[in-house]
Parts: sequence; structure tokens; C-alpha cells
Amino acid sequence: MDLIFSAIDVLARWDVMLALLVGAVGGVAIGAIPGVGPAVAIAILLPATFSMDPIVGLTLLLGIYGSSMYGGSIPAILINTPGTAVNALTTYDGFPMTLRGEGRRALSLAYSASFLGGLFSVICLIFLSPVLAKIAPMFGSREIFLAALLGLVLVVVAHKGQMAIAAALAGFGILIGTVGLEPAAYTRRFTFGQSWLAGGLDLIVVVLGLFALSQAFLLLTMDDEKIRLPRSRGSLFQGFRELARHPRVAAISASFGVVMGMVPGVGEFTAQFMSYTSARKLSKNPKAFGHGSSEGLIASEAANNAVPAAAMIPLLALGIPGEALTAMMLSVFYVHNVVPGPGLFQNDMDFVVALYIALLVLNVIVVGFLLVSTGWLVHLARIPNRFLGMCILLLSFVGVYSIRNSTMDCIIAAVFGLLGFVLKRLNMPIVPIILGMVLGGIMEVKLRASLARVKTPLDFIDRPIAFLLFCVILIILGSTIWRVWREWRPVDRRSMQKKASNTFAKRISGRSHRHFENRKKQQRRRRFYDHVGS
Repeated sequence: MDLIFSAIDVLARWDVMLALLVGAVGGVAIGAIPGVGPAVAIAILLPATFSMDPIVGLTLLLGIYGSSMYGGSIPAILINTPGTAVNALTTYDGFPMTLRGEGRRALSLAYSASFLGGLFSVICLIFLSPVLAKIAPMFGSREIFLAALLGLVLVVVAHKGQMAIAAALAGFGILIGTVGLEPAAYTRRFTFGQSWLAGGLDLIVVVLGLFALSQAFLLLTMDDEKIRLPRSRGSLFQGFRELARHPRVAAISASFGVVMGMVPGVGEFTAQFMSYTSARKLSKNPKAFGHGSSEGLIASEAANNAVPAAAMIPLLALGIPGEALTAMMLSVFYVHNVVPGPGLFQNDMDFVVALYIALLVLNVIVVGFLLVSTGWLVHLARIPNRFLGMCILLLSFVGVYSIRNSTMDCIIAAVFGLLGFVLKRLNMPIVPIILGMVLGGIMEVKLRASLARVKTPLDFIDRPIAFLLFCVILIILGSTIWRVWREWRPVDRRSMQKKASNTFAKRISGRSHRHFENRKKQQRRRRFYDHVGS
């Protein structure tokens, strides 16, 4: 109880509450604008947070991160265009409800499910904090190295169909993270004799280029769409009553969000699809999914809003970001000399609990704001793409230049912006580059520290947690290789010919059946006309 009161005392400052309010309102507005998203907003705001207290800067970024998914559901439901990428599944059932004139009902369901997911996530994490405080000291350099390696493996495996590309991009991220001074002997590497590369490539510059500038270039090349807002009936409060009729779907979906959020490299997409699939299997009316099912809408929104609070677990407990947004927040910790990891739970537990309470208050602020402002928020989707692109372009370059007052940083950001633009046009992932850059640095430092303390390779995994993480990595790699081999193995020609002949026979029999049925219909029609004529 004393810990909670001390955390509330940390939050009870006007600048912290103002940052939380601005983050909540700004995140909703950013989420309601298709094509922008929280990654762009956080990348632009990162340089500004370096001059703030760590709790103020992190509260602002958490506000944007946690509230943008609320706002992203508005255009997803009303105009079939997800405001953020993680609201894509919301369109499956939200927009069909709008076409039936139930847009307000769909919005209220989305708000209530999102609120439940966020609330459930924060409550779980508040109660899990003492457990994490006990487990965190058990993570030494070996365990943190293996956990970071597991995060990279999960990031690659999560991109099904693009695993080779994701692995290559993660390797590229690790490579650019090694540019500059080597951490042990402080010798230069990969600088090619250029003094401006001695300090390495700044993470914020790379993030602004890959996310903000690339999105600006993309918006500048996109045409504007004509948006027509359909009429909606119902109340924005009825979703809270309707949510009580589906407690099982809401609880299971929020649980998926919490579990998937805690696993590095998985995130909202996996949580959404798993919760949506399980809700459809458990539903009494699975055929309604994709055609305006309230259960489907609850499943997708409860899962994705349970992720943000849970995603802070690997970041705070181990210092390992699970996705691009938490990787950006990691830089705020480093700038203010706050080192996330086991020591944070031992020495600054009130700071950790303050962040979770901030997420709790954030959900209340966002729902209250949405209930009074939904009517005009949807009009943000009408902002021209080129105007948005120019604004993002201007703010991004101002942010990059303000970091070190360096023109070279602007050039580097522009190069990575073009790289991100090309990757987005080719539908290739960007997140592996950022996570490779961040996790690569962590892995190098921890690997050096670990190798200095072991005598044989087997000593590296002689501790229980290290051995468990090593086994998990082997299982994931083995199962992935097995699945890929089964998909690409040569097909037996005999079974293929048999299957083809059966398919051909079915088609022939179907055509002959339709042919004889048509002949019978023609004969009956001819007899009828003959009878009428006689």
C-alpha cells in the first residue's frame, strides 16, 4: 500500500498530469488519422522528451501509445479505413455494423472493449510487479543475452512468409548498430575514416527516418479519397451494457493481449488474430463473424488494447524492448540515466508502479474524451494526405536537427527515410531493423561480460533460467525449420496425380450433372409451351 501511495505522489504533479492529458488527447487524434499512427508521432516527439523529467517524457509517450488504438477504431468502423495498422481486424465487423446503421453501437462496443482490455492489463501487471521484482535479480548477463536473442528470433519468426527478409533486415540493424566506437576497447569500427561516424548512428535519427520520413514520403505520393460518413443511430453508452453479455469473449481476448504483449517480438497482431480466432470457435454464431458480429469486434479491440501495458514488462524488467515503440522509449531511459532491468525493480519500484497507474488513469481519460468528441474526431480522416506529409516532413527534420544541431544527421535521416519508403512500397517489415539495432548492442555488451565469466561453452547455460531460455530458442527454431521444410518439401507425384484425377472427375461429373439438368428443364419448358399452344 505504501508503494502505491508513493507512486501516486510521483504522478500528482501538474506537469505529469498535463503530459498524460496531452498524450491521451493527442494519441486519440493521431490514431483517428489514417496513415500516421503512433510510431510516427512518438518518433517526432522523442527529441522533445529528452529535456523533460523521465516520468514526464515517458507519460507523454505512453499516453500516445496507449490511446492511439482507441482513435484508430473510429475510421475503421465508420469509413472502413483503419486509423492504425493494428485496427485492421476492427474493420471486419465494425464497418458491416455501420452499413446497417449501427455505427454508434459499434463505436461504443469498441470503446468499452478497449477500456476493459487496458484496465485488465494494468491490473494484472500491478499484481505481477512483486513477482517480477523477485525474478528480475535472477537475470544476469547470460540470461539477458539469451532473452535478447529470443526476442530477435521471435521477431523473425513472427513475419511468416517473410522470415528470410526479416532475418536479413534484423542483421542489417545489428550491423548499423556496430558503427562507431567499440564498447570494450573504444576503438573505431566501420567508420571508414570519417570522424562524423565515430559517435555511431543515433537511434533517434534512424527511427525518425525509417518511420516518420518514410511515412511522409508515402503520404506525398498518395491520392486523397472521398469520404462519405454514413448516418448512425444508437447511443455511445449502450456498448458498455452489451459488453456485459459477452464476459467470456472479453476476458479471453484481454488475456491473449496480456500474454502476447509480454512476449518480445509478438505484439498486437498476434494477440488480435489469436483472440479473434478463439472467439469465433467459442461463439454460438460463428457465421456472423466478418458480417457485423459484436463478439468479433470485442475480441479484436480488447486484445490490442491489452498489449501496451504488457509490452512494458520486458522493457522494464529486462531492459529488452519487444517492439519498435518500446525501443523508442528505451532511449528516453538512457538519456536520463535510468537503466531498465533488474535494478529498476529493486531500487525504483515506485517509478514502475507510477507508470502503471498512469496507464490506468490514461484509459479513464481516453474513454471520457471519446464519449464527448467522437462526432468531430472522424472528420480528421478528411485531412489531405499531402498536407499531412508536409507537416510530418517539417517536424521530422526539425526534430532530427535539434538532437545534435547536425546537418549530417538530417542527411542520414533522409537516407533511412528513402530506405523505409522503399521497404513500405515493397511490403517489407521495418521493425526488425530497429530491434536489430537496439538488441544487437545489448547482446554484444552482455555476451562480452558473460564470456569473461565462463570457462567452457556449456557453462554459459549452467543456470536454470539460461538453460530454459536456450531450450525455448532451440524449440522455436526447430519447429520453424520443420514447418518451413514441410511447406517446401517436394510433393509425391503419385498422390498429386491421384488428387488431380479426383478433382478432374468431380468437375466432369458436376458439368455432366448440370448438362442433364439443363436438358430436363428445356424439355419441360418445351412441353409446357406445346400444351399452352394446343
